[in-house]
Amino acid sequence: MTSSESNQDIPENMVVQDNRTHPAKRSLVEMVESFSWVGWILVAILLVGFFWAVQSGIISLPIRASAQQEQPLEPEESVEQPALTNVLPISLDQLPMYPRAKEEVSLSILRKVDIHTVFPERPRLEISKYKVQEGDTLFGISEKFGLKPETILWGNWYTMGGDPHTLRPGQELNILPVNGVLHIWSLGEGLNGVAKFYGVTPEDIINWPTNNLDPDIDRAVPPIEEGTALIIPNGRRDPPSWQMIQITRSNPAVAKVLGPGYCGAVSSGLVGDGVFGWPTTSQWLSGYQYMPGVHEAIDIGGVIGASIFASDDGVVVYSGWNDWGYGYVIVLDHGNGWQTLYAHLSSISAGCGQSVSQGQVIGAMGCTGNCTGPHLHFEMRNEVWGRVNPISILP
Repeated sequence: MTSSESNQDIPENMVVQDNRTHPAKRSLVEMVESFSWVGWILVAILLVGFFWAVQSGIISLPIRASAQQEQPLEPEESVEQPALTNVLPISLDQLPMYPRAKEEVSLSILRKVDIHTVFPERPRLEISKYKVQEGDTLFGISEKFGLKPETILWGNWYTMGGDPHTLRPGQELNILPVNGVLHIWSLGEGLNGVAKFYGVTPEDIINWPTNNLDPDIDRAVPPIEEGTALIIPNGRRDPPSWQMIQITRSNPAVAKVLGPGYCGAVSSGLVGDGVFGWPTTSQWLSGYQYMPGVHEAIDIGGVIGASIFASDDGVVVYSGWNDWGYGYVIVLDHGNGWQTLYAHLSSISAGCGQSVSQGQVIGAMGCTGNCTGPHLHFEMRNEVWGRVNPISILP
């Protein structure tokens, strides 16, 4: 077959690409093939150079810390910090300035004052002062300072006269640091006698720090300056002597020291049966209740002019004014070892030596003497038991 014949079998629109018949195309393929081998060699060279640079520290790659690397170092391990080089010192002038109240720069750190700081409570050792407010009572003041009511009275014995009814707004009271008594020293006294009077030992007085007494002080004739105030811890006082007077029909004149209401001789009178009744129609307490050594009576509330009744049959052994703060007073002796006292009356309806029956009107409620409001100060006294709590006797 000739070449002309073979060409007749090929369609005219088909182009046969034969590199062997196109020298230009053949040289291009050979060049690409040869370039591929050169490329692979170059890539290999680059990779080798890259890994060498990384190993040498010339190139650093960001490496994500593994879970193990993220764990904190154990306490015993230490990390050596690289030394800092080429660090220039910084002066105060180079630091940023912040707004201040003053222009100068202070190098100290000031602590802010906390107004809510709670300081530990310290025991009081000295006498403090308190001004009586409107509505104060001996009991309320004692609760405020954690003391017994009698301590307030005994700490102010020389101004209150042993009578809690003398409490007035504006008074300045001594508040002792401990339950006990305040004693004002007089010339001629001895520590042994003073301690015995208050039911304590001389050492109790000497050992109180703010009394400032030498442990070796002469207890019989101590060199204590007159007028010195001494704290008697846990000391006690008896009621005032005038309150201790027992007025009986056999000797009513003993009450002469109490005031012009005392009576002379009383020959006879009714005798009670010992069954007592309330001296008022009201039975509610106002002001002070019964408290031994402080207020050995009850204050029965009411209005001025309300009737006061004899609690039991008896005879009047005191009728009139009392100089010790009780105002107008009536005392009945019941002839069976009992006496009853009715104080702060606005008026009196029974005189000395008069016999009265239980329930009979003997006076009217008032607020005479040391009083802050209308009430009846009612006491009950027995020859054996002394002054007792009326609440335990009245029905």
